[in-house]
Amino acid sequence: MPKFNSNEILDTIHMIDQQHLDVRTITMGVSLLDCCDADPKTACEKIYDKIARSAGELVRTGEAIEREFGIPIVNKRVSVTPIALVAGASRTDDYTPFAVALDKARAEVGVNFIGGFSALVQKGMTPADINLIRSIPSALSETELVCGSVNVGSTKAGINMDAVALMGRTIKELADKTANAAGFGCAKLVVFCNAVEDNPFMAGAFHGVSEPDRVINVGVSGPGVVYHALQSVKGQSFDVVAETVKKTAFRITRMGQLVAQEASARLGVPFGIVDLSLAPTPAIGDSVARILEEMGLQTCGTHGTTAALALLNDAVKKGGVMASSHVGGLSGAFIPVSEDEGMIAAAKAGTLCLDKLEAMTCVCSVGLDMIAVPGDTSAETLSAIIADEAAIGMVNSKTTAVRIIPAPGKKVGDMVEFGGLLGEAPVMPVHPESSAAFIARGGRIPAPMQSLKN
Repeated sequence: MPKFNSNEILDTIHMIDQQHLDVRTITMGVSLLDCCDADPKTACEKIYDKIARSAGELVRTGEAIEREFGIPIVNKRVSVTPIALVAGASRTDDYTPFAVALDKARAEVGVNFIGGFSALVQKGMTPADINLIRSIPSALSETELVCGSVNVGSTKAGINMDAVALMGRTIKELADKTANAAGFGCAKLVVFCNAVEDNPFMAGAFHGVSEPDRVINVGVSGPGVVYHALQSVKGQSFDVVAETVKKTAFRITRMGQLVAQEASARLGVPFGIVDLSLAPTPAIGDSVARILEEMGLQTCGTHGTTAALALLNDAVKKGGVMASSHVGGLSGAFIPVSEDEGMIAAAKAGTLCLDKLEAMTCVCSVGLDMIAVPGDTSAETLSAIIADEAAIGMVNSKTTAVRIIPAPGKKVGDMVEFGGLLGEAPVMPVHPESSAAFIARGGRIPAPMQSLKN
């Protein structure tokens, strides 16, 4: 394990005190493959017991590290094996009780979120996958902090358009079931292409089948640190900008490595990865959009935004990968609209639109994230948005995702309040022209030539 010198520690203290630096999450991954049972009630009991036993000390350990090192750790979370793989052994087609068991275990161990009400359907759907997807509206509306995800495409497999169509309808139903909370259930659901197995960030975290029985993954943050660093190189070339971001990302990731190795040692759980993503918050001074504007853009979303984001994402990866023995997850720059005060301002001004966000996802981590659209947006339009984003991920061999909220009763220009780290989202327009006939075709969009790498 790397050693940390006094200068690094002093730099970290300054970044924490002045620049919103934090560890966004310590996430324990827990395998539930040994919880399968033909009796769904027994399976749920096994799930609760395994999580309670495995993660019982996670919160206390995280709080102890916070106190001893003075490093804010915003969330402690648990991710589990995709539930479709576990519940498929049970004699039931309603998987809502499995989500209830997850939520009960989450409350018992005291973590902020639990993720893994998930299915992997990029090449086809098993009966268990279909059962899980059909259970999502009830499962995520009847539980408090359970998160779900569905992987509908990959570079190797192509895009499962039958699953894409089903997810559009599922999102609409989930929005309706949580209409009294502005469609909040949809904020707990992600649709992926090229999902990764070691992502510590919600709502898309799940514990992959190639992972050990338990693992500790840490997600760092730090847009405010990068923003402050760039203020010292105003007007200088992009070569200087890239070097500045790289050096800053190195320092941020070193802190994540420190927390990860401490948590791993104290819990007796293997260290997995540090995810060095720049994850913004609604707080002033903690925005990815403001970093892009510091590079010289008047407003995020104007011409040049995609190029600025490409530089930022690449420099973050290059700097962070030198700071930790194991970098993974998503690692880059997130652009969740509702969670970034600069993105919110740009969307309100009309500079940042859905089409521009889609272009930006070609060069950043993940994709269309925490975006509110009018409540009367059709299921087919939602599916078409998912298909577009999955195509970007498939062709570019990168993870992309859609976390979109058709806010019931809301129209363009309204604001949707979620609170906490989820912030607030301006309702953004979608194209009124129909994509229904496109989505109705079904089948699978074939994998691109990039898939033939063996």
